[in-house]
Amino acid sequence: MAQRPNPNRRVKRPRQSLLQRFRGNFLTGLVIVAPVGLTIWVVWSVITLIDAQVVPLVPAFYNPSTYLGNDVPGFGVIIFFLFTAVVGSLTKGLVGRRILSWAEHVVDRLPLVRSIYNGIKQIAETILNPSNTSFQKAALIEYPRRGIWAVAFVSTETKGEVGQKLPEDENVSVFLPTTPNPTSGFLLFVPRRDLVILDMEVEDAAKLIISAGLVTPPTPAEKAAGVKTVSKETIRKIRSTKRPA
Repeated sequence: MAQRPNPNRRVKRPRQSLLQRFRGNFLTGLVIVAPVGLTIWVVWSVITLIDAQVVPLVPAFYNPSTYLGNDVPGFGVIIFFLFTAVVGSLTKGLVGRRILSWAEHVVDRLPLVRSIYNGIKQIAETILNPSNTSFQKAALIEYPRRGIWAVAFVSTETKGEVGQKLPEDENVSVFLPTTPNPTSGFLLFVPRRDLVILDMEVEDAAKLIISAGLVTPPTPAEKAAGVKTVSKETIRKIRSTKRPA
């Protein structure tokens, strides 16, 4: 009678060489070091750029580098924040609103400048407006044909002339992003019944799109258990360890 294999018995893995262990340790460290290093580099580049543009405009009497002998990193960023806050405070008043209205009226008379200014203003108001609800939910839609699904972001209910002329009664405006750049994509008007709303957050859906499916967000149950957004292979290993022997 053949002996049945013991499912709880551990299979001995072949011992890795020194080079293989070094390669594994290097790749593991790279996953940790690369995001931190790139984040520091981007932040430092932005600070350096703002300092280079703002600090030369500050009078020498108010510039700490005059007394210290060296440039102070981030001084231009502080001045930029203070100046922007002062401008925002002034434009809330009656006089500030009138000055802003007069300046925009002058800009509207300049053909090329008008297009650039209005475009940048609309983008800034959309991104920075505190009352902006942004995307509501992440959803699945069948695109570009039936049977093929894509991740999209639910924007708002379709209103206005577009909503009135569509044959369906309940339509939703959705943004279908591209991979790996989610800032470009297509605006689609989809019947609500054709949407499959996802439980994942919009940020998690964006990570899924940017990574081209390599990073899978955890389910609500896994997130409640403390599982962070990891790769499919890692989630598969975590799930296997929770199975009863």
